[in-house]
Amino acid sequence: MEKEIKVLWPELDWIENEDLREKIAATWELAFNKSVLTPEDLQRIPFTLLVEDCKVSFMAHKRAVVHVAYESAKIMQKFFGDELPINLDVVVAGAILADVGKLLEYEKDGDSIKFSKSGQLLRHAFTGVSLAQACDVPDEVCHVIAVHSKEGDSFTRTTEGLIIHHADFMTYLPFKNLKK
Repeated sequence: MEKEIKVLWPELDWIENEDLREKIAATWELAFNKSVLTPEDLQRIPFTLLVEDCKVSFMAHKRAVVHVAYESAKIMQKFFGDELPINLDVVVAGAILADVGKLLEYEKDGDSIKFSKSGQLLRHAFTGVSLAQACDVPDEVCHVIAVHSKEGDSFTRTTEGLIIHHADFMTYLPFKNLKK
């Protein structure tokens, strides 16, 4: 499974802290062990069930979020320097894990995907944090998972949490707002 996760997530190499990188990969491995989904499924299933006939795959969306968040954070560092500290490892790790809980939120229904019983009761932000905590992922990254979606609107997001929240929504809302 380790090889499959590295193929899914070449961006893991952007995380400089080796211990953190291993914990992020371990979280994905745990998620796959608890899920009916496979790495191959993530290349073809829609990234959201909230957009009818969504053709964009889970991995296309997720990797776009990681890239948008990472590049945004680097630009912010360039212009704001020490006035706005940003931990790039937390940005990358949080972006990679933001939707890991969807592996428990979704289940197969023939050739399509639907919400699982767990997904009907718990959104992926909650299950994602649970998976990450089981792998000793630091609280700063768990915070990002918890606040990346609408569930985090009542919390004060860290800078890294804000970056990932906006990267996620700017790569989701245009699809939600598309008129067919």
